[in-house]
Amino acid sequence: MNKSSELEALLFVVGDEGIGLEELSYLLTIKTEEVYQLIQELQVRYQEDEQSSLNILEVGNHFVLTTKRSFAPLLKKYAQSPLSNRLSQAALETLAIIAYKQPITRMEVEEIRGVQSSGSVQKLTARQLIEEKGRVEGPGRAILYGTTSYFMDYFGLKDLSELPDIQAMETELEEELPLDLFFDRYQELPDEETPLENTPTAADFESVAEEREEED
Repeated sequence: MNKSSELEALLFVVGDEGIGLEELSYLLTIKTEEVYQLIQELQVRYQEDEQSSLNILEVGNHFVLTTKRSFAPLLKKYAQSPLSNRLSQAALETLAIIAYKQPITRMEVEEIRGVQSSGSVQKLTARQLIEEKGRVEGPGRAILYGTTSYFMDYFGLKDLSELPDIQAMETELEEELPLDLFFDRYQELPDEETPLENTPTAADFESVAEEREEED
C-alpha cells in the first residue's frame, strides 16, 4: 500500500464532505506540500485514464472525490429510474436517524449505525429527502444534515414535533430507532409533476409507533 492509494481511500470514505490538506497531512503522516502533489498526480491519472469515471474537485479548502462530468446523464437517469426509487434498508436507517437527530453530520450518523453511510446520504440528498442545514464550526467544517420540506409533505407532517415520541423506545432498545415507520410508509416517490396521493399522515406515524410498542 502506497500513499497515493491511501489518499484515494480517504477521499472515497469522506464522501461529499471532502477533506482538507492539513487533515490529509496528519492522516498520511506527510507534509501538506507532498499531499497536494499526490492529489495533482491522482487527478492527472484520472483524467488520462478513459476507463476511470473518477475526478477530484477542490471546493474551498477541501478536496472531494466525484465522477466525471461526462457521466452526468447516466447518473441522472439512475436517479430518475423507477427501479431505484425504493430506498434500501441502509438508506431508511440513515433517514430515520437524521429525522430524529437533526441537524447531524454524516460521521455522527455512522457512529450510531456503526457502518459507513456516505452512499445513503448521497441517495437521500438526490431524492430531496434531506439537505444541508449548515456546517460544524471547527476543523473540517463537516456538513450538518436535516430533513427537507418535501420530506415533511410526503409524510404529512406540519413540523417535527409530530414525529412519534421515541424517548421510551430509545431507553428500552438502546437508542434503536423505529425504522419500520419509514420502511412501511415509503414506497415509490412520485414524479415531480405528479401530486402526492395517499400521503401518510401524522396519525399514521403514531399508529405505527403504537403497534411497535405493543409488539415489544
